[in-house]
Amino acid sequence: AVFTVFYCSVTNGGKTTLAEKLKKMLPNCDIISQDDFFKPESEVETDERGFKLYDVLDALYMDEMVKSIHNWMKNPGSSGVVTEEPENTCDNLRNTDHVYILIVEGFLLYNYEPLNELWNRRYFLTLPYEECKRRRSTRVYQPADTPGYFDGHVWPMYLKYKSELEENASNIVYLDGTKSQEELLSCVYSDIIQELKKLRE
Repeated sequence: AVFTVFYCSVTNGGKTTLAEKLKKMLPNCDIISQDDFFKPESEVETDERGFKLYDVLDALYMDEMVKSIHNWMKNPGSSGVVTEEPENTCDNLRNTDHVYILIVEGFLLYNYEPLNELWNRRYFLTLPYEECKRRRSTRVYQPADTPGYFDGHVWPMYLKYKSELEENASNIVYLDGTKSQEELLSCVYSDIIQELKKLRE
């Protein structure tokens, strides 16, 4: 069986770190990251203010991403997934050898139609404006954020995306990104284990 976890977050919400930690705790687990599908800078549109429009679907090779997920689902065992024992194998994970888990992590996953039939469970990590801006300012990007970029493009696009989700998307587990990594990890891990149990019933 294949079980796909979609994991989406505002910029700097901690999604990649959480995905990597989950991978170590779950059996037969692999990650596909949306950040790997960005178009080169020369192909990303610039608006009238000179901002590169990275926080929109057009900045990504989304068809390639969908293809990668499909390929993985067709043949999960051959994708180079390390099937070593998870770090804390417990009774929860007995009899899950036949399950392959794919974590898909990104910042724009839930308003792209072709991805909609591919998930078993989906999470959305949120952060308040101040905390998000603070974390973003500590990161170095290639290309670097231009002055005003966060307020002019990144945050408005996130709010637009989030309001579209709240209108149209159901079955999303919202997570508070201000909580500690340990708390978030424990919450998502327990939830995935519950879902895996349902698969077995």
